[in-house]
Amino acid sequence: MAGTLGRWNDGGWRVSTSFDLFPFHPPSHSAMRILRSLMPGLLVAAAPVQATPAQSPPGDSLRIAINRVFAAWTGTTAPGCAVGVSRNGNVIFENGYGMANLEHDIPITPASIFHVASVSKQFTAAAIMLLVRDGRLSLEDEVRKYVPEVPAYPQKITIRHLLHHTSGLRDQWDLLIMARGRFEEDRVTEDDVLEIVSRQETLNFEPGTEYLYSNTGYTLAGTIVRRVSGKSLRDFADERIFRPLGMTNTHFHDDYTMIVKGRTAGYARRGSGWRVSLPNYDTYGATSLYTTVGDLLKWQRNFDSPVVGDEAMRREMEASGVLARGDTTAYGLGLSTEQYRGARLVGHGGADAGYRTYLGRFPDHGVSIVVLCNASTVNPSALTRSVADVVLGGALAPAPPPARATATPSQEQLARIAGVYSHPLTGAPMFITLRGKTLVLGQTGGPELMPQSATQFRVAGTPVQFSLNQAGDLVQTVVAWPPRTAVTYRRQRATTLTRNDLETYAGRYHSEELGATYTVTATDSTLTLRTRMGRALTARHAYGDTFAGDMLLNFTRDATGRVNGIRMSSNRVFHVRFEREAVR
Repeated sequence: MAGTLGRWNDGGWRVSTSFDLFPFHPPSHSAMRILRSLMPGLLVAAAPVQATPAQSPPGDSLRIAINRVFAAWTGTTAPGCAVGVSRNGNVIFENGYGMANLEHDIPITPASIFHVASVSKQFTAAAIMLLVRDGRLSLEDEVRKYVPEVPAYPQKITIRHLLHHTSGLRDQWDLLIMARGRFEEDRVTEDDVLEIVSRQETLNFEPGTEYLYSNTGYTLAGTIVRRVSGKSLRDFADERIFRPLGMTNTHFHDDYTMIVKGRTAGYARRGSGWRVSLPNYDTYGATSLYTTVGDLLKWQRNFDSPVVGDEAMRREMEASGVLARGDTTAYGLGLSTEQYRGARLVGHGGADAGYRTYLGRFPDHGVSIVVLCNASTVNPSALTRSVADVVLGGALAPAPPPARATATPSQEQLARIAGVYSHPLTGAPMFITLRGKTLVLGQTGGPELMPQSATQFRVAGTPVQFSLNQAGDLVQTVVAWPPRTAVTYRRQRATTLTRNDLETYAGRYHSEELGATYTVTATDSTLTLRTRMGRALTARHAYGDTFAGDMLLNFTRDATGRVNGIRMSSNRVFHVRFEREAVR
């Protein structure tokens, strides 16, 4: 951890820091990570219930019950959370738990200011919608009309694509991590994002055909607000959203060194203790909103009694995107819609550095819940649902029972399922391993596959179901709302590579799309990749010329069979091209 110093800049003091971005742990490309990245909000939908008034415990009982939800975060030696609850626009509960600053022993209160990460996106979307209402732009406008730095791809990318996460644009954070190898001590600006976006020769997919969460889209939306309105997103949102709603402790943070009184510090685990973990970038739109639980409850009230925008704007923001094949994504304009115990839940989560946040609204019950935390180990979405259990009580349907095995296939039948399969879009491997008489998702551990028949299995703890088809491939479906088109994972032949085999992949590889060069070396069982400032990345053979680990690597070959390149992927970036450099 680097220290925090004060430095003089432009007539005032600024905070000077060097911290991790997330901190980032690059994805291992297990099938579940790919599923989660492609499919938001996979919650098992309980049977719908009739909308009824929320019946929460009275007074002290409500306070005691919610305090119990946050009991693990009430100490004075760890970070924690602030929580706020409103019903029909009226605040019924606010409290703080844990510490806002461990160095100065400052506790969290409802007035504590948090970086709320991707909760920011709905405000960027609202700013765009206000410009639409002003007649300044349309959601169907092509992005290049306002951001010509975006390459002229064969397919048109619209502003709607940006906000629905259906643009196909590769995610800015994964691109910058691939290019730089790290974020520590490297300030990230809007210009950095625009520069690397301008380098991308291809998209993840054709716009409108898939949903894949992309922070790039919302950073570009913030750029569009600035270029159309002539004001920064910070100033535009302050004038048109925050001041009209009395959100006096809220702003888009466009200078990460700026001092913010009352701000909480973010923290990540280090061994048995904590270390400071703060964002170190000046990008906004996808993130960088600073606010309090009280101000966010004012924003939630605006959806029911609009002061900013109107009912039509609310409906547009909540309306799900629809893909070209007809699937709904459950993601609107900076808002996702889910079902929790039969109740409609509209909200969004956020995770940056040591901050974890969630803002949710149960519109049919008039209840809003805000959970803002400054510890990377917190799950604010789960805490929100626990608070909902308290506040909504009997208005919620019973929780659905966990999936269980309903068949007992033979050992031979189970062995037919085990193996390695690949995702049709990314090529990411999915391993099914037979352990005794149990199939699990993964090589070394993972959720159990619960047999429903000899060829059909539910994945424990998820709404995912797999069925073996006649070709020996696995067909994945989601047993939840909203329904989605099935995805077929193709079975791949498992092979074992020797050290000599692995050496054929060794060499230097350069990507014009990233402006980065990686050196690949072989060990007895893995490949190691290094670039500029980054730590070494490791990948293990999965099948064919595909390796998985810190990144997904699909090696390519020329007509003679010689390895000549890599297509590198992460959760939100597919197939970045690297060419192998000639040996001198």
